[in-house]
Amino acid sequence: QVQLVESGGGLVQAGGSLRLSCTASGRTSSTYAMGWHRQAPGKEREFVAVICRSAKTTDYADSVKGRFTISRDNAKNTVYLQMNSLKPEDTAVYYCAADRRIGVSTLASTYDYWGQGTQVTVSS
Repeated sequence: QVQLVESGGGLVQAGGSLRLSCTASGRTSSTYAMGWHRQAPGKEREFVAVICRSAKTTDYADSVKGRFTISRDNAKNTVYLQMNSLKPEDTAVYYCAADRRIGVSTLASTYDYWGQGTQVTVSS
């Protein structure tokens, strides 16, 4: 069992930056691939980024490539999402998730554990 807690969300102007953190407790997060997903009002939850257990492999949604960077510190059981050049369309609740499978997945259905989410609002 893993508990995930996100932090770092907030209100930022377009073009600004935020860094989200997700800290895991319970079983160590190094045994999981970790992903970020987001859900805007009235929309389906969508994949944002994922990082494998060793941090050697990452993947991003096309909409955030070149602007967002996912990283992890297994010693701290924490995964990060650095978000730069934010746009109003990035406004959403951002969720951290853990996947027990080997490799990386962009599918929300493959993730086993989810955090409660943190709100990111980008004003124009």
